[in-house]
Amino acid sequence: MSTRDGLGRIGRAASRTLAAVRAVLRRRDATAVAAATGLGYVLLYLYALGHLAPGIGGVDVTVVAGAFAKFFQPALGPLSFTPVARVSVGPVTYLFSLNTVLGLGIAALVGVNLGMTYLAWHQPSACGIGTSSSGVLAGVPAVLSGTACCGPVVLFVLGVQASGIVVTAFQFLLPVAVVLLVGSLVLVGRQVDPTAF
Repeated sequence: MSTRDGLGRIGRAASRTLAAVRAVLRRRDATAVAAATGLGYVLLYLYALGHLAPGIGGVDVTVVAGAFAKFFQPALGPLSFTPVARVSVGPVTYLFSLNTVLGLGIAALVGVNLGMTYLAWHQPSACGIGTSSSGVLAGVPAVLSGTACCGPVVLFVLGVQASGIVVTAFQFLLPVAVVLLVGSLVLVGRQVDPTAF
């Protein structure tokens, strides 16, 4: 196979995936699935990081001094960042950091993946739904991608004796999750016929 053929296949897969993403956004039901999944994911992600927690009541907004410089400052691990603002609204306290931006990006990928999987369920002949569930399975590392802080918690809850190597491996879940989600998006997207919706 020549480089030109390979690039042509990649281009076709990318354009087909983009067309399938547009099909998700055109259909209200698929958009609702994507939005609900994305919102649920980002809330779970922020809660797992400890950036969304029960509050003490009242309304308060606090921004740290030098917030822009501290925005990119790592906290506990290589993909965990220092909060630069705290917003308390009644029973909820939210900490804003670069983790929120990362969480929103992954939530968008998870949402679009499940929205596209939802479309594929309505078009089972396109992708052999009985044998493929990559859109759902690719979200598993994304749910566990709380890097250094919630990785050990997951191990503790499961009762696993965590060695330093296993705990260190959790820092790679976020990049692995992104790669798996993008790969899943392409795999499912290139098989869905967007003109059928």
